[in-house]
Amino acid sequence: MAISALDPGLAAAIAAHRFGLSEPHLQSLRSDAPGWLLAQIGPADPARGEQLASLGEGLRSYARFLQAQRSVALAGTPAAGDASAPMADARSADQRLVQHFQSLVQADVRSHLATAAASARPFSERLVMFWANHFTVSIARGSTRGLAGAFEREAIRPHVAGSFESLLGHAVRHGAMLRYLDNELSAGPQSVVVQRRARRPAFAQAANLPRITGLNENLAREVLELHTLGAASHAYTQADVTAFAAVLTGWRVGAGPQVRAGGAAEVASHFDPDWHEPGAKTVLGRSYPEGAEGLAAVLRDLSRHPATQRFVATKLARHFVADEPPPALVDRLLAAWQRSDGDLPSVYRALVTAPEAWDAQPVKLKTPAEFAISTARMLGLGAQAFARVPDAGVGAMGQRVLAAPSPAGWPDRAGEWLGPDAVWKRVEWATRVADRVGRTMDARALARQAMGPLLQEGTAREIERAADGPQALALLLLAPEFQRR
Repeated sequence: MAISALDPGLAAAIAAHRFGLSEPHLQSLRSDAPGWLLAQIGPADPARGEQLASLGEGLRSYARFLQAQRSVALAGTPAAGDASAPMADARSADQRLVQHFQSLVQADVRSHLATAAASARPFSERLVMFWANHFTVSIARGSTRGLAGAFEREAIRPHVAGSFESLLGHAVRHGAMLRYLDNELSAGPQSVVVQRRARRPAFAQAANLPRITGLNENLAREVLELHTLGAASHAYTQADVTAFAAVLTGWRVGAGPQVRAGGAAEVASHFDPDWHEPGAKTVLGRSYPEGAEGLAAVLRDLSRHPATQRFVATKLARHFVADEPPPALVDRLLAAWQRSDGDLPSVYRALVTAPEAWDAQPVKLKTPAEFAISTARMLGLGAQAFARVPDAGVGAMGQRVLAAPSPAGWPDRAGEWLGPDAVWKRVEWATRVADRVGRTMDARALARQAMGPLLQEGTAREIERAADGPQALALLLLAPEFQRR
C-alpha cells in the first residue's frame, strides 16, 4: 500500500513505534508522519550526560588500573603479626576492574539510554543504536571497559549521516575497536619491531616493552564477516583475512597527545610504521600499498563491494521492518546505495519512503533496551527514568547495556528474545514500573493516545477492566502492540 493511502492515524503510529522509540501522543504526527521522520535525518545529537569520558580518558583510566594492579602484586600478603604492613586487597582482579570503572561505565550506560529516551529525534537515535550494534565494541572484555561509550560518541554518533565508507573508517580506526579486537598488539612478521626484538629478546623483556602477539587476524576477520561483506556471501577467503590483517598492522592505540578544539590534550589511535608489515598486500584480488594509506584503500573498496551493499541493506531492513525483510525493500535500499555511492541519508530516505516499510502489522520484537527506552518515552519520563539506576533494569531482562556478548552484537530477530525466562523477566520489569508510576497516570487514556489504531479492541478492553492503575499500566506495557513495533 502506498504511504499516501494510509490512514493518518495509522501512519503516525507506525512512524512513532516502528521507526522511532514511541511517543506519548500521536496527534502532532498525523499531518505528515513520513515528513517527521525525514526531518530527523542528519548528524545525531550530542550525547546527554555528565562526566562522560573520551577515548583518551578511558585509556588513561585503564593505565592507572594496570599500575594499581602491579602495586597490589608487589605488595603481596603482609607477614603475620606485621601491623605496619598495608592490608592485602582480597578482591579478585575482575572485581577490582569493575569497581575501578564503575562510575565511568554507569555514566556511559545512563547516557546511552537517557539520550534516546529524551531525544526529540528518535529515528536518529534508532540509527545510532543500529550502527553501534553493527560495529560492536563491548565492555564485556576487560581491556575495553570504559571505552564503549566513547566509541559510540566519537565514531558512531557524529557519522551516521555521512557515507558508509566514512562511518566504516571511523569505526575501524577508533582506538576502542583496535583494542577490542586486539589490533594494537598485532605486528607484521617482517616488521621493524619484530625483527628488532628477535635480535635482542632479553633487552625487550628487561625494558618492559609492549607485548607482541604476532599477526592478529581478529579485526580483519570481523570487518569482513560482520561489518562489510558478511560471512554468507563467501566473497572472501582465509588468504584475504590474513592479507587484510597485514594491512591493519601498525594501527595502534595511544599516540602522543593531540590538541582538540576545546584545547584539551587527547590520546588517539595512530599508525606506527615500525609495527607494519612491509610490502604490497593482495586482498580480494587487488593489490594495496604498504603504509597507512593501504587501509583507507581497502575500506573504500569494501564499502563499494556488492556483497557489502546487500549485506548491510538487508541488516537495515531487518532491523526496522521484519526479521525476514521483504526482498523488494532490500532492493530499494540497495538501489539507493548504488545511486548515491553509499550516502547513508539517501539510504535512510529510501527506507522511510518505501511502501514495504509501512505494513500495518507490527512484527519486530523490541529488545529489552528498546522496551525500556520506549516505556520511558511513552510515560513522559525521559532521561529521569535512568537517574536512579543507570540501566533502569535492562540488564535484568537479559541485555547488558554496552556489553554485547560477542563482536556480532545483540541479536535482531524475535526468536532470540522470546525464551520463557526472557518473557518472564519482561513481565517482572513491567510490573515493577507499573507499581511505581501506575497510580499517577491514566493508562486507559494513554493507550489510546500513544498506540492509536495499533491498539486492538481486545487489548483496550482488558486495560479498561483492570482492577487499578498499576494493573492497567502493566497490561499496556505487556500488550503485543507495545512489545512489537
